[in-house]
Amino acid sequence: MRPAWATTFDTERLAEVARLGPIDRTWALGGSDGAGIRVAVLDTGVDATHPDVGGVNRSVGVRVIDGVGHIEDDEPTDPHGHGTACASIIRSIAPSVEIWSVRVLGASSGGSYAALRTGLEWAIEERVDVVNLSLSTSNRRVREELWELADRAYFRGVALVGALANDFAPSFPCEYASVFSVASINAGDERRLVANPSGFPEFGAPGIDVDIAWVGGTRIVATGNSFAAPHVAGWLALMRSKHPTLDVGQCKAVLRAIAHNATG
Repeated sequence: MRPAWATTFDTERLAEVARLGPIDRTWALGGSDGAGIRVAVLDTGVDATHPDVGGVNRSVGVRVIDGVGHIEDDEPTDPHGHGTACASIIRSIAPSVEIWSVRVLGASSGGSYAALRTGLEWAIEERVDVVNLSLSTSNRRVREELWELADRAYFRGVALVGALANDFAPSFPCEYASVFSVASINAGDERRLVANPSGFPEFGAPGIDVDIAWVGGTRIVATGNSFAAPHVAGWLALMRSKHPTLDVGQCKAVLRAIAHNATG
């Protein structure tokens, strides 16, 4: 008697696996504008009227009542500016993506775990292609539940991009292996991506003194891991548009292969 799952690899059942490569930045991203890809921005909302956002395709918000989150249609506005900044970075990289605003943070950029969980569950159930999470929680009590959500996203083909906290506090969900974990680098080049050979955080992207869209149609210069993550979300949108058969694990491997410090 064979072990469970052995029949999965029987010759007559085994499907072909696409060969990747030769992998370089041109193969991975070249000629792509992100068309057909839906990127959910879980944040303070997105201002659809900001000239650098280029519109919002769908906008919802989470209302928490007695500790339970509820998804509601929401006006595409942003009283803070943080979500608008993230959306504009994604748009600058992948101009043809669909931006989905999922408001889980308030006007002060604070929020509850119930709102985060509800918004993330909704995005996963909608099977968006990429979720930008320029936010995190350090609450260890929700670590296991959030881990299960991140794994659910991975196996449903939803790429989660998570920014680390700006201090050395625990950062969930970006600490999970299923998430693309991102911290800031002082790039001098908005296209620069580096991979961490030590494993965590996995990727570095521009996030120090970056020129970003902000509230009221303005722009500011700001620093934070929050602004590094949407660069990776934008590159993933380009990749998933050009190579729609890549799964989340393959996307992570390709992203490491095209990092500026990759060799070979």
